Amino acid sequence: MSSSGTRRGARRYSDRVAASQTGTFSTTRTEAYTDAVFAIAATLLVLDLTTDSFGRIGSDRAMWAALGDLWPNIMSFVVSFALLSGMWMIHLRQFRDVRAVDTTLLWLNNARLLFVVLIPFTTALTSGYSDYVAGRILLPIDFFFVALLGHLSWRWAAARGGHLLKPEAYEQRAAGAAGGLAAVCCAALAVALSPWIGSWAFLAFFLNGPLAALLLRRAQRRGHGDTDSA
Repeated sequence: MSSSGTRRGARRYSDRVAASQTGTFSTTRTEAYTDAVFAIAATLLVLDLTTDSFGRIGSDRAMWAALGDLWPNIMSFVVSFALLSGMWMIHLRQFRDVRAVDTTLLWLNNARLLFVVLIPFTTALTSGYSDYVAGRILLPIDFFFVALLGHLSWRWAAARGGHLLKPEAYEQRAAGAAGGLAAVCCAALAVALSPWIGSWAFLAFFLNGPLAALLLRRAQRRGHGDTDSA
């Protein structure tokens, strides 16, 4: 981008920030509340790992056999904890660059947390009812909405010239949007595959990094084309 284009972008950013000062709040309490909800949801995942189904254990062999029978629950726990941690890391990176929150961003974040708190329940469905399509598909759908609402939160913060972003994050709008959109696409793919392969569908998230890089390059090429035409 040319220096004149950078200066014009900086001026537009300053104008947007000045116009959005009214009706915004500090991110501190939003971050604390969101971190607490993620932490509680992650902790509740372990409640699905219980010894209630063990019955009478009379030997080490029976103990190991009972633990082996828990593998669907353990797999669901590990997958959900890993993905929930990944979603929290996305939230962490987003709010590192967010200067303030407004009512719209608060409600987008609250909607995301609604699906975060459902994750222990949908995880239990996956481990207990994986023989049924509903049992296999509801957890991927849950993560899809967490990813989608996280992406929409970033898009809103970066909208109108980055009106809710910190000055140093203004030029990173495209990278944040690409990462969020990649997560949404991977989650959608997991939803599509889950009726057939269950929790293995979450392997689609390994495509997140390459897909984010591809989307970012595409956005940068489009941006260069717009600059050249201007």
